Amino acid sequence: MKIRILSLLALVILNSCASKKQILYMQDALQQGNGAVNYESANIQPNDILKITVESLVPEAAIPYNKSTAIGNIPQNLQILQLDGYLVSLENTINFPVLGEISTANKTTKELEIIIKEKLISEGHLANPNVNVRLINAKVTILGEVNKPGTYSFTEQNITLLQALGYANDLTINGKREDVLITREVDGIRKVSHIDLTSAAFMNSEYYFIKPNDVIVVNPNNPKVKSAGFIGNVGTILTIASLALSVTILLTR
Repeated sequence: MKIRILSLLALVILNSCASKKQILYMQDALQQGNGAVNYESANIQPNDILKITVESLVPEAAIPYNKSTAIGNIPQNLQILQLDGYLVSLENTINFPVLGEISTANKTTKELEIIIKEKLISEGHLANPNVNVRLINAKVTILGEVNKPGTYSFTEQNITLLQALGYANDLTINGKREDVLITREVDGIRKVSHIDLTSAAFMNSEYYFIKPNDVIVVNPNNPKVKSAGFIGNVGTILTIASLALSVTILLTR
C-alpha cells in the first residue's frame, strides 16, 4: 500500500514537470538556422494608416500634395501622425490631395510610392518628385503564456517572430513552445498556423517575419494544464505528498 501511494505521488510530480526538450528554443539551429534572409513587404490592408510625403526640387510646389502635420515647432508624436494620416478604406482606397481616389489593393508601400510618383509626373503636377509612403499603425497582438500579453505597435519595415515575442518579455516557463499559434489576415483571407519554436525550421518559413495585425497565441504546456486542473504548483504537490506519507505511516504501524 505504501509503495503504491509513493509511486502515484512520484508519477504526479513527474507529469507536472516540463522537460528540457520542451523549453529550449531552436534546438536544431546549426542544422536549420543557416540560410538567406528573405525580406518581404506586406500588402496594404484596410484600416491601415499611411503617412505619405511628397517632396520636390521647389518645396513650395509640393505643398498641395502634403497634409500639414506640423503645429508650429511642436514635435509630433505617433498618435498625432496617425490622426493626420491616410486611412485605407474597406474598399482598399485612399483619397489623396489633388490626385483624388487611389487604389491600394494588392500593393505594398513601395508600389504605392511608384504609382503616386508616376501620376504626379504623367498628369503634369510635378517634374521629378520624391514620394515616401510609411505604414504608421502596424501592430501585433500577443496573448497567452507570455510575461506581458498585449497589443504592441512597431514602426520597422520588418520584425521577426522572436522580436515580437520579445515585446511581450518572452514566454513564461509554462508556454507551449512547440505549438505557438499565429493568426494572419491577408486580403480578406484568414490563416492560422502552428509554429514550433523548439526547431529553427520556422526561420525559413513565411512566418519568420511578423506582418501587421498578426495575432500570436501561446498556449500553456501540458504540465501547466494538468496543474491548473488538478494541483496548483510544486509546493502544493510536496505538501500533499508529505501528508499522504504521514497518513500511510500511521496506517501501516
